[in-house]
Amino acid sequence: MTTTTSSGTPAAESSGVYVLAAHPHWRDSRVNRRMLAAARAVPGVEVNDLYGSYPDYAIDVEAEQARLAKARLVVLLHPIQWYSMPALQKLWLDDVLAYGWAYGPEGNALQGKDLWLVATTGSPESSYHPQNYHRYFFDAFLPPYEQTAALCGMRFLPPLMLHGARSATEAEVAAHVATFAQRLGSYPDWPEIEEIDACVACPVPESDRPADDDFGKVTGNAFHAAMTRGLAVASAQKVA
Repeated sequence: MTTTTSSGTPAAESSGVYVLAAHPHWRDSRVNRRMLAAARAVPGVEVNDLYGSYPDYAIDVEAEQARLAKARLVVLLHPIQWYSMPALQKLWLDDVLAYGWAYGPEGNALQGKDLWLVATTGSPESSYHPQNYHRYFFDAFLPPYEQTAALCGMRFLPPLMLHGARSATEAEVAAHVATFAQRLGSYPDWPEIEEIDACVACPVPESDRPADDDFGKVTGNAFHAAMTRGLAVASAQKVA
């Protein structure tokens, strides 16, 4: 099953925007669910609900790489959970952004594209402070996203965040969703985009990633298969 959708716009009119939406419990979502709907309504934008497309956590790597190859802007849309992304979004990165394809020698499939984080937090922005319970400003949790973009030769655009999603007013939520949709529809014609620095080069020497031997491949594949089955069982039990 797949829940990858587009507005029905012909391929020739595609905006080159690919939105990866990840939320393990859409029915409990107050903001991300509305942003998912807003993205689907923007002409030319391709949207993938990861938890709907891959409920068994078995990601179609070839299909995802094909979508990325066509995109100019890749959007990660999700709530921040334990200072990071939902589990299936992380697995997507692990599987799809492969060595030799997304990074490393000859791994230039994403070179020159843009990556945009669009996320929500349950806690207010004031809680991300050295004197408050999250202990750090929120920017301290962004380097993994920034470096993921850099390693793949992508430009990391300034994130669009809504802090305190649980307590935000209806007017604040509506304004945030409208801003998100407007930005999707107007990409790449953002006033500030030309002022954003291109990503730094992060070449990975081949000596840092020696070729896997047969044993390594077998054990690696077995471990990945076991993890995938375990995650699928856990997800099914949770839904039940």
